[in-house]
Amino acid sequence: MTDQRPQYGELATPEEQRRAAGLPPLSEVAPPPPPMTPVPSSVEAAGPKRAHPVDRFATIGLLAYGLVNIVITGLSYLDLPQVMNQTMDILGIEGEFTNFAQGRVWGTVAAIVLAVGWAITAALSIRRLRSGRLAWWVPIVGAVVTMGVVTACIAVPMMNDPAFVSYLTSVAK
Repeated sequence: MTDQRPQYGELATPEEQRRAAGLPPLSEVAPPPPPMTPVPSSVEAAGPKRAHPVDRFATIGLLAYGLVNIVITGLSYLDLPQVMNQTMDILGIEGEFTNFAQGRVWGTVAAIVLAVGWAITAALSIRRLRSGRLAWWVPIVGAVVTMGVVTACIAVPMMNDPAFVSYLTSVAK
């Protein structure tokens, strides 16, 4: 019997390699199925969405405006009795704001609410910008919600001030 294996230095064909490994010939084996590659959906094929540059500009502009606004307004709320006196003068209310203790406490709370509200709004806006979604509306909604809470904080000392309550009762008559 002759040795059908390749000799030293000879190259073995794929058929000879299979026979030496004890595998059946290629003619008896079904070809393997081609590898499956996932077909990207239309969203994946387009890649990550990018926000429109106008949206980015508007969002950043609104956040910058809001930051300037909360710095100026927040500092004035730290001296809420002075702000209340000016407001009463503008509204034509006679007398002065005298609820100083609550005015200082609730003015500080209002200033903190302004800062926290802006920080949350900025974080949500940046998150939407990074994900490529429209974000221009987030600073507007954040400002409305924050100012609603701040208004409630300011209303507490105002509604407990005798001069303001007197004005309300005179208007209600």
